[in-house]
Amino acid sequence: ATYTVLNFPVADVDAAVDDLASRGVAFELYDEPDLKTDEKGIFRGQGPTIAWFRDPAGNILAVLDAE
Repeated sequence: ATYTVLNFPVADVDAAVDDLASRGVAFELYDEPDLKTDEKGIFRGQGPTIAWFRDPAGNILAVLDAE
C-alpha cells in the first residue's frame, strides 16, 4: 500500500521512535514540500505528531500522538 494502513497511538512519539529504533526499526524520512520529517523521521507541526515505518511486508505503519 502507498498509504498508512495502521496507526499506533502513543503518549510520547519521541520515546516510541527511540524505543523502536533501538530495536532495529527504520523510520521513513520525507523531504517533500508539504511533508518534512526531522532526522528521527518524525513529522511535527501540521496535524498530529507522527512517524512512519514499514513492516516486513512493506506496509506503512505509524506511531502518532494519542492526544
